[in-house]
Amino acid sequence: MSFESSGQQRHAADVTREAVFEKLTMPEFLTRTAQRFPDKTALIFMEKKITYRALETLVNRFARALTAIGVKAGDTVAMLLPNMPQLVIANYAAFRIGAVPAPNNPLSTEQELAHQLNDSDASVLIALDLRLPLALELKGKTGIRTIIACHITDYLPFPGNKLLPYLHKALYLKVPPGAGMYEFIPLINQYPDTPVENAARWEEVGALLYTGGTTGAGKGVMLTHANISCNGQQLRAWFSEAKDGEESILAVFPFFQSTGWTGIQNLSILAGWTDILVPRPEPQVIVEIMKKFKPTILPGMPTVFSGLLAREEFRKMNLSAVKVFLSGAAPLPSDVIGKLKSRKDAPIINVYGLTEIGPMGTATPWGGAEKPGTVGVPLPGTDLKIVDLETGTRELPVGEAGEICFRGPQVMKGYYKKPEETAAVLKDGWLFTGDIGFLDADGYLTIVDRKKEMIVAGDLNINPGEVDEKK
Repeated sequence: MSFESSGQQRHAADVTREAVFEKLTMPEFLTRTAQRFPDKTALIFMEKKITYRALETLVNRFARALTAIGVKAGDTVAMLLPNMPQLVIANYAAFRIGAVPAPNNPLSTEQELAHQLNDSDASVLIALDLRLPLALELKGKTGIRTIIACHITDYLPFPGNKLLPYLHKALYLKVPPGAGMYEFIPLINQYPDTPVENAARWEEVGALLYTGGTTGAGKGVMLTHANISCNGQQLRAWFSEAKDGEESILAVFPFFQSTGWTGIQNLSILAGWTDILVPRPEPQVIVEIMKKFKPTILPGMPTVFSGLLAREEFRKMNLSAVKVFLSGAAPLPSDVIGKLKSRKDAPIINVYGLTEIGPMGTATPWGGAEKPGTVGVPLPGTDLKIVDLETGTRELPVGEAGEICFRGPQVMKGYYKKPEETAAVLKDGWLFTGDIGFLDADGYLTIVDRKKEMIVAGDLNINPGEVDEKK
C-alpha cells in the first residue's frame, strides 16, 4: 500500500501533503533570512549571540577565505567539529562558493575518518583544535593538504573575564606552524564581508553526508542543493504553528549528522529561528542551557528525554516556553511520552528518515493524532510505499510489514563513487531503505527492523526483536 503526496488528505488543520517548493538554495535562504530578520539571534553558543546579519557577513568572509586558499566549486571541504558557530559558518561558506561540505563525527576513530576523508576526496579539513593531533595523523594518510583549526574560545564572550587565562589553557590547543596550517579567526579576519555571488546550483551536489556504517563502511550520500533545500522546506511546512523569526530550538542533534543538519541547522536558517548550540548533549548540560535560554522547540533522542526526566531539576523546571517536542532516532516509548506530557502537554512530533533522503521522510502531524510507537505520515511532496521483501515489486496492504520505500525531491542523487550500491537502492525513482515497517489505515508508519537483520527460516521472515521478546 502506498500513500502519495498528490492527494488532498489533511492530517491536521494546517498540514497538507501537497508541496510547492521555492527554488532557492540554502545559502540564498540565509541571505533572505538575514534581510528579513537582521537583528534576530541566529546562534547562541555559551552565551555568545550571533545575529543573522552577523552570520551572513561571517559566511561571506569565510567564503572569501576558502577561495583564497584554493578551494573551488566542486571541491570537498571536510569538517571535524561539534555544534559550534564555526561549523555553521563553514557549511554555508562552502555552499556559497559551490564547494561540497562533508561534516564528520569528531568522535569517530582514526580508521573511520581516514576512510571517509579518502573516499570524499577532501583536501581541506576544518577541525576542532583538540582534535589536531588526530587531524595531523590523518593529513599523512589521506589527501588532506590544508587544515584550518577552530578553537572553542573563538566565539566565547570572554572580554574582561578573570578566568580567561585558565580557560584558554584548558580549552585552547596551540596550532603548530607549517605549510597548509591555519587558524579560523586569523584567517577569516583577513577578508571583507562584502556579498559573495552564490555559486550553489540547484541540481548539483551540495553536500556529502556519511552513513553510520551499520551495514559496512560508511558511504558518502550525495545530496544535491535541491535535496537539501526541499527537505528543509518540507519540514518547515510541518511546523504549522511555529512562526518565522520567533522560535528558538535546542540544537541537541549534532549538525554532522543528518537529523541535526536538516532538522535544526537548515530548518532554522530557512525560518529565521535561533539555534541554541549544544556542543555536548549531556542531560545536565541541557538542563543548564534550558534554564538560561528557554527554547520553544525541544528536540532529543529517546535516551536524551529519558536522561532529562531522570533529573529532578528538569522535572521541576518551568516548561511554559516549550511549544513542541521533537523526537528522532527512534519512537518515544509510551512511558516517556506520558512523563513528558505530565510536564508540558505539548505536541510530540516523532520523525523518521535516513541520510539518503536528507533525512526527513515522515513525521507526526502537529495537531494531528499522536500514535505511540509510530513515526507519523509522509511529509509534503513525499510518496511512501511498503513492498514485499522477496521481490520488492509487490505493494503490501495495510498492516503487513515489508520494505519501506520513499520517492520525493529529497531522495539523494546517489552514493559517491559507488554506482553499484546506488543502483541497488534507487529503482525507478524510489529509494529502497532497507528498513522494515508497515502502515495503518491512516497512513501512520511503524518501524519493525532492518531488512539485513531479518532471519530467513523457510518461507518465514523473522524479526530478531520478536525472538528476544520470547526468550
